Amino acid sequence: MKREIITTGDGSKTIQIQDWNEQYHSKHGAIKEAYHVFIKNGLELFQGQSIKILEIGLGTGLNAFITLLEAPGRKLEINYTGVEAYPVEENEIKELNYVSELDADTHKESFILIHQSPWERTITLKPYFKLKKEKKDFQDIESVHKFNLIYFDAFGARVQPELWTALIFQKMYNALLTGGVLVTYAAKGSVRRAMQEVGFDVERLPGPPGKREMLRATKPN
Repeated sequence: MKREIITTGDGSKTIQIQDWNEQYHSKHGAIKEAYHVFIKNGLELFQGQSIKILEIGLGTGLNAFITLLEAPGRKLEINYTGVEAYPVEENEIKELNYVSELDADTHKESFILIHQSPWERTITLKPYFKLKKEKKDFQDIESVHKFNLIYFDAFGARVQPELWTALIFQKMYNALLTGGVLVTYAAKGSVRRAMQEVGFDVERLPGPPGKREMLRATKPN
């Protein structure tokens, strides 16, 4: 499928899959979406803790990079697992402007290592941030009672409906610790119902730019 780098509404870039008319991040603003969905409505719930995060769709590395940048100010120690079946190509990574747009030149090496570090091995990017990348399909996740927070950033249900089913959300529910949280940009009723079917408590929250709502799901105590 044909892919191209496009500039989103806040000046940050993302990858567009033209055949699907689908982007890795919101065309209204890649960085703004990441901050709103995953930081404001996810990471912010865990200030001052040592936590484990699972990202469904490591993709461009934007969510992992922003989380790394945010961790010190929030007094967080993070073990971050990013699952990705189809890694972004090196030539695409070079065109992404997240380091400059986030004014994070002193962390440029960390962004590069998010992509260049070996798969299936835990590495230390910062004293407070460890990363493990797993190259596999989301359907193959079998973690149980392990994570505090899940960033669910798969391609949308319009193009990959099989990633937004009760079967997948059961795996997410199993992977979370009691009281754990899953956040996603999605807000479709079918997605919310699939989450509820497997036992999540689900909230509708105001969405990022360009979206009216998003979802946050909690594994009840």
